[in-house]
Amino acid sequence: MISKLPKWIEYGAFILALVAGCINAIGLLGFEHQSVSHVSGTATLFGSSLLDSSIENSLNLAGILICFFLGAAISGFLLHGTRLKLGRHYDTALVVEAALIFCAYFLLSNNYFYGHYAASAACGVQNALATAYSGAVVRTTHLTGIVTDLGIMLGAVLRKEAFDKRKAVLFILIITGFILGGLAGSFMFGLFRFTALLVPGFVCLALALVYRQYAKTPNIIS
Repeated sequence: MISKLPKWIEYGAFILALVAGCINAIGLLGFEHQSVSHVSGTATLFGSSLLDSSIENSLNLAGILICFFLGAAISGFLLHGTRLKLGRHYDTALVVEAALIFCAYFLLSNNYFYGHYAASAACGVQNALATAYSGAVVRTTHLTGIVTDLGIMLGAVLRKEAFDKRKAVLFILIITGFILGGLAGSFMFGLFRFTALLVPGFVCLALALVYRQYAKTPNIIS
């Protein structure tokens, strides 16, 4: 599937991973120290909270899980198919993601935990968007599957099978983007607190504008 994607997709995946890493770092450093870009850790915390935490905490964690799901549903509604194709609403999905990030900024800046819901929904939109054009091969909001795939590729090389260089480069770019996003998010949070969320929000808007411009140029995506 990756070999069929346009060459510039690596840059888009890198930027989206950077955005997700930035949002997640800000969420982790916020007043509830809550991860928002993936659901595995949150699901574990939710399960634990049912035993030894307050009902309010359990409901908040459940809300984050549900909002990630709902964000993915938004992308599922806007997009269809697994092939990157001009005319599909990738720009609309990015604008929705940006709006959710700005909503998270407003809520978290005013000490409302519900801001984590908006941030989690934004990551759900983004992760489903990437899945929609990659056929479930590319994830940009968490690294578990990417690192697993790289490990599988290494094992295959040890069996003397062919090594897919392009796939490896894409995965390494996603890992690097997510880590650099975490670095940038941590740095900006130290300086600007939740105002730092405005940066990934505007990055999403910029990506939407770039896509729209590409969509006006016939055969630019190939």
